[in-house]
Amino acid sequence: MRMRRYLSLTRSHSYSLLFALPLLAFYEAGAIYIAQAEGSNLRNGADVMLRAVLSIGGLRETAALTLVVIAVSTVLVFLERRRRAVPLRLPNFLGMAAESLLYAAILGIVVGTATQWLLNGIPIAFAAGSFTEMSQSEALVLSLGAGLYEEIVFRVIVVGGLFGVFRTSGLESTRAGAFSVILAALIFSGFHYIGAYGDVWAIPSFLFRFLAGIAFSVLFLLRGFGITAWTHALYDVLLVLGSA
Repeated sequence: MRMRRYLSLTRSHSYSLLFALPLLAFYEAGAIYIAQAEGSNLRNGADVMLRAVLSIGGLRETAALTLVVIAVSTVLVFLERRRRAVPLRLPNFLGMAAESLLYAAILGIVVGTATQWLLNGIPIAFAAGSFTEMSQSEALVLSLGAGLYEEIVFRVIVVGGLFGVFRTSGLESTRAGAFSVILAALIFSGFHYIGAYGDVWAIPSFLFRFLAGIAFSVLFLLRGFGITAWTHALYDVLLVLGSA
């Protein structure tokens, strides 16, 4: 009963979004540090894409996206807490942190093993990707940005948007969810080959990221945005530290 309540509470907006806010703070602080210390305006690709969308609407200030994320999170938490009481307790946040670290630690092993099995044992020693082309501090900052903004784009917007489209077209929930997860994973994988820091396309890396995209989408549906964002960020951080 206690575990069921924990799982229910920590999927709520109150927990999920508040848990993700430190990730936003660390990423933005890291980006500012990199800009000042190394003279680099490096940003995660999903971050850049969202800023470009906001600029179309006239929001071109550097802090615009950060403020929008905070504002939307605040509204969602406020509306939820008006509907029902969600007690905020530190042990639950610590549990979410432990979950995220555990999932991050096993993600590469599970997805890597599945990829090798599908490719009949072809090596996939590529996962660090473009991280090898930048300083470790830059790679760590981009890891945090990937966890936050790639999950906003590919899980919240793409999976959520596709699910809405499929449901509107008449598909029942299970099929709509499955199609949404698969299509979003394909888009997520392809995204990593775009831009100046994009990887060189290869079947093993594409398949690995496709399967990782499915894993992140399933985690998002089961455990919510906050844990998924931190899992993604911590996985990338472990990857960077492991390849140092």
